[in-house]
Amino acid sequence: MEGNLYNASYNPGDIVYVFYRNPHTQDVANVQAAAVVNHPENPNELALFLYEQYYPLTNETAVYTNEADAIQAYEQYFGDF
Repeated sequence: MEGNLYNASYNPGDIVYVFYRNPHTQDVANVQAAAVVNHPENPNELALFLYEQYYPLTNETAVYTNEADAIQAYEQYFGDF
């Protein structure tokens, strides 16, 4: 159940799961599916596409390859899902 691992092999089109904080209510976090895509400004880099925005895919982002692992990690850090 290890989150992200930037050295993990992601490919454009992969669906991954991340923790997403509501930008209007910072104390609310959810597990959300995101698409791995080529970064629109640098096609040699990957990005996460979530809610019509691109986010850098870095080792600072907890990324899970399946929803069950993401929910388990969420519960470990934030309590009941």
